This record gives sequence, C-alpha cells and structure tokens, in this order.
Amino acid sequence: MSTKNVIEVEKAAQVLKLLGDKTRLSMMKLLENNECCVCELVEIYKMSQPAISQHLRKLKDIELVREQRKGQWIFYSLNKDSAYYEFVSELLSVLPTQDERLEELEKQGLRISCC
Repeated sequence: MSTKNVIEVEKAAQVLKLLGDKTRLSMMKLLENNECCVCELVEIYKMSQPAISQHLRKLKDIELVREQRKGQWIFYSLNKDSAYYEFVSELLSVLPTQDERLEELEKQGLRISCC
C-alpha cells in the first residue's frame, strides 16, 4: 500500500495550471533548493518587480512557496510543508536544474544584492 498523499483532481488541476506557466515552473525549480528575494528574481527573469511579485503571490496563495523575512527583505523558497509538496517534487525532479541562473547572478555580483 502506498503512503503517498492523495490530492483531489480539482486541486491537482489548480497546481498544474499554475505550473503551466514557464516562468513559474522554472521559478519553482530554482526555489526547490535555494532561497531568493524578489530583487534576485527580477534580475534572473528580466521582468519587473510587480510581475515577479504577482507570480510569487499566485504560488504563495496555494502554499507552494513560503516566505521568510530577514530584516527588511523577504526571501522565498519551496514550501516543503505544503500538502502538494510530494506532487510538485515529483514534477520538479524531472526538470533540469536552474542553479546556473544563480551562479550567473553571483558572477555579476548581483546575488543577494539587496541585503
């Protein structure tokens, strides 16, 4: 007997719809093993701060990402306590790493530039 969490089809569809966006999917893969602040994601994705914040809000609303305040900055990471974590983790496991995006940011001296 499997010990995996079973989620409703409606909820699975909602998660898949959110992750159907290439930016959000790649952001989730990046946040799988890294904490990032909005300013870093703005640099990585070459998008406006409001656009990045909108993506994060959608992911946070369904509890796929969590935020942690450090001083005046908020850092985002994958919410491993989410009811959907196993489901999302399975999806992310077949995607290529996005860590090179952070490595490039670091080479440019922009990693955690706001902190």
